[in-house]
Amino acid sequence: MRAALAWCVDGAMCNMMHALQWRRRRDASRPADLMAYRKSCFGQSRTDYLSLVDGGPEGSVREFLEWKSPRSSGHPENDRARAWIMPGARKNAPAVFVLHALMSASDAGYRRLAARWNARGWTVVFTHLPFHYSRTPHGTWNGELAITAHLVRNAEGIRQAVMEMRQLMAWLRGNGTREFGLVGTSYGGWTGALLASVEADWRFVGLVQPIVNMDKAVWENPGAAVMRRELRRLGHSRGGTEWFDRLGSPLHGPLACEAGRIVVTAGLHDRVSPLADLEAAAAVWGGCELLLANQGHFGYTALRETVRHIEHRGWV
Repeated sequence: MRAALAWCVDGAMCNMMHALQWRRRRDASRPADLMAYRKSCFGQSRTDYLSLVDGGPEGSVREFLEWKSPRSSGHPENDRARAWIMPGARKNAPAVFVLHALMSASDAGYRRLAARWNARGWTVVFTHLPFHYSRTPHGTWNGELAITAHLVRNAEGIRQAVMEMRQLMAWLRGNGTREFGLVGTSYGGWTGALLASVEADWRFVGLVQPIVNMDKAVWENPGAAVMRRELRRLGHSRGGTEWFDRLGSPLHGPLACEAGRIVVTAGLHDRVSPLADLEAAAAVWGGCELLLANQGHFGYTALRETVRHIEHRGWV
């Protein structure tokens, strides 16, 4: 029954993603666009690509933080980074980043988690990832532009998110924070894994069904069928983005913290971020803990299990 329910829920969500991709079908990157982007990244390491640059929030801690993004997308709404924050009980309180999933429709559940951990003394930061929430460009739906057949925009969105969070971590350090935690789901797990590969001050990193295999995300993901069709129509083929793995694939690099501080949660019936991919990622990351949740890619069980495990370990 659980497998059948997961199949139905995931199928419905994938169909919605197909509808959004159909709306953006004319945005697809041409092979020449991808080649030009590859040339612009030539010689860069992941640290270079996701570099910490000057900028970020200014002033003291307040409920909402907003600043100019270090990367420009050409969409004014998206190019203002934004996050809400619940300050901890003391100035040097540890801070946890909560990173939402693709097309997350509401932050209500995340706010409940934030209040729960804030009551334990933690500063909690909920970032609006590129093209979501307050960063949704006029005339588009929440998250619509984050993942489409516009492969260059996809890559730049992930890059933008990580660089902004590095600026936010630097700002928090300037306000007394010395230790961090992270919980990221799906798309947020992808960005969180990349952030954890270039920053090291983690008490824990919780990755809930993160997207880790870029090749499969495009060419096998059941939610990317329309994307694949448009890419093939323009002359793309499988393997054309392998060069990007060293820069933007969590599966192709270690995380900068102890493996014992990393927990990865997989859905037993997940076809978007399959168990086999997350087992491979756990091995690459030093044999970190792997939890199993009885759900598909979409659902709340995996996040609840991750939160429960983090609390059980005494990390919060």
